[in-house]
Amino acid sequence: MAGNDWINSYLEAILDVGPGIDEVKSSLLLRERGRFSPTRYFVEEVITGFDETDLHRSWVRAQATGGTKERNTRLENMCWRIWNLARQKKQLEEKEAQRNAKRHLERERGHREAVADMSEDLSEGEKGDVVNDLSSHCESNKGRLPRTSSGDALETWASQQKGKKLYIVLISLHGLIRGENMELGRDSDTGGQVKYVVELARALGSMPGVYRVDLFTRQVSSPDVDWSYGEPTEMLPPLHSEGLMDEMGESSGAYIVRIPFGPREKYIPKELLWPHIPEFVDGALSHIIQMSKVLGEQIGNGHPVWPAAIHGHYADAGDSAALLSGALNVPMLFTGHSLGRDKLEQLLRQGRLSRDEIDSTYKIFRRIEAEELSLDASEMVITSTRQEIDEQWRLYDAFDPILERKIRARVKRNVSCYGRFMPRTVVIPPGMEFHHIVPNEGDIDTEIEANEDGSSPDPPIWAEVMRFFQNPRKPMILALARPDPKKNLTTLVKAFGECRPLRELANLTLIMGNRDNIDEMSGMNASLLLSILKLIDKYDLYGQVAYPKHHKQSEVPDIYRLAAKTKGVFINPAFIEPFGLTLIEAAAHGLPIVATKNGGPVDIHRVLDNGLLVDPHDQQSIADALLRLVAEKNLWVKCRANGLKNIHLFSWPEHCKTYLSRIAGCKPRQPSWLRNNDDDDENSELESPSDSLRDIHDLSLNLKFSFDGDKNESIENADSTFDSETRRSKLETAVLMSSKLAAKTATKPGSATDKGDLGAGKFPALRRRKNMYVIAVDCAANAELSEVIRKIFGALEKEMAEGSVGFILATSFNINEILSFLSSERLSPIDFDAFICNSGGDLYYSSPHSEENPFVIDLYYHSHIEYRWGGEGLRKTLVRWAASITENRDGKEEQIVVEDEATSADYCYSFKVLKPGSVPPLKELRKQMRIQALRCHVVYCQDGSKIKVVPVLSSRSQALRYIYLRWGMELSKVVVFVGENGDTDYEGLLGGIHKSVVLTGVCSGDSSSVNYAAQRSYSLGDVVYYDSPNIARTRQAQDFTSADIRASLEELLSLQGLKS
Repeated sequence: MAGNDWINSYLEAILDVGPGIDEVKSSLLLRERGRFSPTRYFVEEVITGFDETDLHRSWVRAQATGGTKERNTRLENMCWRIWNLARQKKQLEEKEAQRNAKRHLERERGHREAVADMSEDLSEGEKGDVVNDLSSHCESNKGRLPRTSSGDALETWASQQKGKKLYIVLISLHGLIRGENMELGRDSDTGGQVKYVVELARALGSMPGVYRVDLFTRQVSSPDVDWSYGEPTEMLPPLHSEGLMDEMGESSGAYIVRIPFGPREKYIPKELLWPHIPEFVDGALSHIIQMSKVLGEQIGNGHPVWPAAIHGHYADAGDSAALLSGALNVPMLFTGHSLGRDKLEQLLRQGRLSRDEIDSTYKIFRRIEAEELSLDASEMVITSTRQEIDEQWRLYDAFDPILERKIRARVKRNVSCYGRFMPRTVVIPPGMEFHHIVPNEGDIDTEIEANEDGSSPDPPIWAEVMRFFQNPRKPMILALARPDPKKNLTTLVKAFGECRPLRELANLTLIMGNRDNIDEMSGMNASLLLSILKLIDKYDLYGQVAYPKHHKQSEVPDIYRLAAKTKGVFINPAFIEPFGLTLIEAAAHGLPIVATKNGGPVDIHRVLDNGLLVDPHDQQSIADALLRLVAEKNLWVKCRANGLKNIHLFSWPEHCKTYLSRIAGCKPRQPSWLRNNDDDDENSELESPSDSLRDIHDLSLNLKFSFDGDKNESIENADSTFDSETRRSKLETAVLMSSKLAAKTATKPGSATDKGDLGAGKFPALRRRKNMYVIAVDCAANAELSEVIRKIFGALEKEMAEGSVGFILATSFNINEILSFLSSERLSPIDFDAFICNSGGDLYYSSPHSEENPFVIDLYYHSHIEYRWGGEGLRKTLVRWAASITENRDGKEEQIVVEDEATSADYCYSFKVLKPGSVPPLKELRKQMRIQALRCHVVYCQDGSKIKVVPVLSSRSQALRYIYLRWGMELSKVVVFVGENGDTDYEGLLGGIHKSVVLTGVCSGDSSSVNYAAQRSYSLGDVVYYDSPNIARTRQAQDFTSADIRASLEELLSLQGLKS
């Protein structure tokens, strides 16, 4: 709104209605409001926050109306529209204020509880406001790695990295990404982020200590886009290696890797990518596993080389990176670029769309949940400016800067944080490529003289700009921004127009994108451009302001160079500037700057000290700053020199050095069974169905893994007999040693026809299956689940007899409940190869060697999922939450959620819900845990009668990825059976490259006591692509048979030769 000059004429038009508004003959709508002043109401209620594009179009039509009476009627109607819009805006603002107040109280309460748990005396670091290492450009140098200040220093640092050979994965999913001739601005998804991630990948690939960088994006093979976006891989050759890549290998360097996911021949916007994220994760996981083997042969002495970090860019990539990080157990980094909560607040302030309308258009709540999960999973959040941390990330439940300081101080003191974790926030400004920039030392006169001598012609864009000026030798004030109200260009033109000394000393150049016809521009951009043209006319700035219609991206450096030649100034007057890359570009060309004091320019100015900061709302302040730099030559020279002196701090090598130093500070993680491997078991992950079950069976007997309460002690008694950590350590060692022994003695499996014989002496049997079937049907009754299992077995009877297929039971039951279920329904444990229990908190394999102890636990799986598990601190907080959920009965407060210790485990806390449907939605519990910096995955299960809390990156779908990683079970040959509804982790089972069969009529939700739609903050349709060719339904609505299931499998073509 601010600066739209047409508002003046708009107000004058309303005033033109004059006394008619108060007369008897005025419109009924206006009379009913008594002494309504449209002018005052417009100024007080509308001008402060509305996007007036539509009203402006109506005003233009009103202006064109010939008759006075009709014109006045239209203006009265416009006033009525304004009043209605303003009223709606006020209602939305009141609702949003209530939400914010509630959220503030929740955060305060959560903060108090967290601090109360961490009850030790606060250290000085916890009390203070200054935290070291939050920003690479903060005032305090303590704890900050020294920046390189010259090429020699960089070479010294490079020599220290020799011997390191890192593999780094970057993810940026949306938009069109390629290494050369980037189509920036083609659409809203192909912008600055695309340029940033490509240049980051290229720069990292050139750094010492980095062997390979993969930039994952979407493969697009659409006729609407260039063929290059359909290429599976593209190498990014380094622009300037500077001798830093002495050790090159066959697969080293930086690459764009395009993963196919989503509609194969359609380019779709980022808002429609969410249902296809699991498919990307599975494809990327496959690539990383293959690449780890390749790199292992090249640089890892035969051992797989896993990514040192997976870095997600934007919410969709953050969600993907979190799932990949959990599947691989490697560190994750995240950069938001722009954030959903911030965008939601801006859209709500405009008052034009409700929350539901915003979500429908932008899928904003799915985006926000992805950003919250990224905070849960990230080791580090990288931002461009401090403002992004202070004003944007603090809007999220999972991040609290005050709590972050306390947790970090306690970690430094080696004091318990009681299960609380907070990602580290680090400011690393984007880098730039400076090698092609040579700052000019002359002025415009010497340039013209040189050109007259015929030494070199002027760039064409110079003539295009200078044709606007009466005196092109005057210093040029340069602004480069799209015509957007947020960029505040109208205030700049007013400041220039109303300051006579500035007009006499300088010219103004506005580079406002490209245009052919103003009428063809979007409404907001066209309105702003028209406002600027009117201001130029109002102040008679012809011959002093340039506003060329066209320029190429490659000509931008020439524009900077022209401004520097004239001893000009670059200005960015935006109301808020998230970073300000143009300020760095200008400084690199020797231009002093005037910039907004809101946002990223503050950090840039702190480092470069090459100009002045101004209040963008203060027109006079803008004019005074520009005049100072133009008139005071000594100040201009000083600012120019400072900028050129310090600009290397924003180079890509400097950015990458800081980036790699931060990665080095992350605790290295990799798949746990590979941490201590040696030559004896180097092939255990890749080749062996090799572990001898007899050794593990003997160990399980010693540890009393018992499931028969009448014959043996319970698991709880076993846990009390053996110290948990000692028991776990002994079992892991035994499993590892038995794997080594079996690897040496194992023989190749023969062609068995009996499932039991095929599995004898081998572990696990699923390694030898051609296809795997996962039963993840969340039936409320055991009898119903048993019937479903028998029908699935019946559909695959032939393949079961051949031993070519295996089964996995994925459920919220714990292992005792599974054994009880199998016994009561007369099913055998060896009917299944594996059991995913406790909603992904435990993983067991079946053992054909023992009837008393038919299961073997995979403790490596626990090591794999334990990242950020809150342990006892989380349990105590959950118990406290459960105690707060009460219902008043006959004047008594009765607890309706109680801890279920009998079904809890080391990595799953279980709670009984005594009255399903009366507990808060899952999203509320998840929010409360995040506010207290407790990272976990909450699952409402068993028709709302149970709540399971497991590690944040564990789930049933993630357990399938673990089995793929550990045992080579190909996900494309997996079929998952689900009902029409299920536990709240149900959505994860329907996506990915595996096949899914929805059993029609099972878990339909008609009789459920839980409103599953209310559990999520977003619609299930936002994350599940029901039209996927990987999803089939049984055709029979109810009472389906084994034949119906087989028909659905034939439809999916999941097994070769399945069709008869």
